[in-house]
Amino acid sequence: MWSTPAKYVVEPDACAIDDIDANARIRPDHAAFARKVDGVWRPVTSRGFLDQVNALASGLVAAGIEPGDRVGLMSSTCYEWTLCDFAIWAAGAVTVPIYETSPPAQAAWILQDSGAVAAFAENDQCAAVLDQADVPGVTLRWQLDRDLDKLMATGRSRPAGPPADRRQAVGAAAPATIVYTSGTTGRPEGCVLTHDNLVAEVRNVALADGLAEQVLTESSSLLLFLPLAHIFARMVALVAVHNGTQLAHLSGPGDLAAELQQYRPTLILGVPRVFEKLHDSARFAAATAGHPRLFQLAETTAVAYSRALERGRPGLWLRGAHRLFERPVYTPLRAALGGHARYASSGGAPLGARLGHFLRGAGVTILEGWCLTETTSGSTLNLPSSQRMGTVGRRLPGCSVRIDTDGEVLVKGPNVFAGYWHDDEATAGMFDADGWLRTGDLGELDDGYLRIVGRKKDLIITASGKNVAPAPLEDQVRAHWLVGDCLVVGQGRPYIAALVTLDPDGFERWKHQHSLPATTAAADLRDDPALRAEIQTAIDTANRTVSRAEAIKRFRVLPPPFQIGAELTSSRKVRRDYAEARLAADIGELFSL
Repeated sequence: MWSTPAKYVVEPDACAIDDIDANARIRPDHAAFARKVDGVWRPVTSRGFLDQVNALASGLVAAGIEPGDRVGLMSSTCYEWTLCDFAIWAAGAVTVPIYETSPPAQAAWILQDSGAVAAFAENDQCAAVLDQADVPGVTLRWQLDRDLDKLMATGRSRPAGPPADRRQAVGAAAPATIVYTSGTTGRPEGCVLTHDNLVAEVRNVALADGLAEQVLTESSSLLLFLPLAHIFARMVALVAVHNGTQLAHLSGPGDLAAELQQYRPTLILGVPRVFEKLHDSARFAAATAGHPRLFQLAETTAVAYSRALERGRPGLWLRGAHRLFERPVYTPLRAALGGHARYASSGGAPLGARLGHFLRGAGVTILEGWCLTETTSGSTLNLPSSQRMGTVGRRLPGCSVRIDTDGEVLVKGPNVFAGYWHDDEATAGMFDADGWLRTGDLGELDDGYLRIVGRKKDLIITASGKNVAPAPLEDQVRAHWLVGDCLVVGQGRPYIAALVTLDPDGFERWKHQHSLPATTAAADLRDDPALRAEIQTAIDTANRTVSRAEAIKRFRVLPPPFQIGAELTSSRKVRRDYAEARLAADIGELFSL
């Protein structure tokens, strides 16, 4: 067992809104947020944000929101999302996030199961989903794009801000949010996270070595584009608020390249695919300019430089080679991130050691961690002062981690959730007899550094009895620039195989490289020898990380990409049972002689 003492112990009356009160008092004129208005990023001060939160909370109270009421919040990532989250807490209520990509049936389940009495919808599109969900208990509905000003005006017309008793209701033990899991195996379960959980996670992460001094400072800025309905992005946002780091929101990665140039953040939060695309774009740009060999040498040098940093200090020759590639390769890569970013945080799936080394060697250190909704986001993290690529770092303050006899990672700490909403049986099944949370992840500990090797429930047992964890193979294949998603299969079969979709941007580049018409569809080329040869390189790379018995023997290219709400959850995890059932014919072809 590996444990790290907590650096902050939560007081009984603490709640998640304490930080915005403190910010308004300590740094009232600090630009706490940047908000896009008429195409320009404009600052919102700590005092201005608190004023908006209090006004909106008073408006919610005037509308009839009572302490403990659950309020749905269906929206993409935007400033208003965070504003509503804090206002719901200030009114003594509980936030229930819903992904803006959720279909009506899923939204209905979340609102019904949580017992929500009210809901925010971002726009007409989200409002239409809630209309189709048709939950009778939701008697109050508002839209972020047209109702917030009216609610705040109502709140400001009241004699004072939110009643004092609302603040007392929002104590450490009170539920702050019910976050529904992504539902890869069935209906989503509502994870109850208390203010105790949120405050413990935020304060202990903020006090982890090097974060407040180097990464999340008052002079730092974070551009947030991952879904706030996911606990990872939400907790990083809360840590930024606590530390006084300026926070800007972007509704998805569609305009990311342009916004990075305009906003120029010092910290970027992403999933591995974001950083894989950054690497692929740099490689493709070098190839287009006629310098593919230059990029290959620069990549090899960056990886070697980063590995040397992990061991101590790069030697003289390596430092000289690294300087040689700074201007032609590393500087343009950082410029694509806005030019100011020196740190990035990655979560949601393993990044891959080589990519992590390359980015650090190029001047952008990836702080990779490991998080679950049930642990209020992170339990481990690679910190600026203690990095080991290929792992998800060491325990955060207050957390204990150990590996069970079957390889499952177990966790204890103040960040561990209170349980599933109205489901004692499911809650009990998540803990062992000694109170350790069963995470469902399989892992290994090396000198306190945790390496995740797969999901326990996803293990494939072949006809020969070989246990194969599909996730590491899928992550390796998916890292290739031409691959979109990968599904490894082989349960009860004689060997391991894979279904592969194409990355839309990568496919366009591949067509350009092979002088094919832009109108050529993936379905026309799924059996093309050159295309299959390129995908085979991804398969070969993945196979080199496992034994022969675990290696992918055959693969099949699927023309359509996996879709959120179908093969993928809202957080882009594969719904294996659904995908395997829908793609049964393709899977059958992989094992036919």
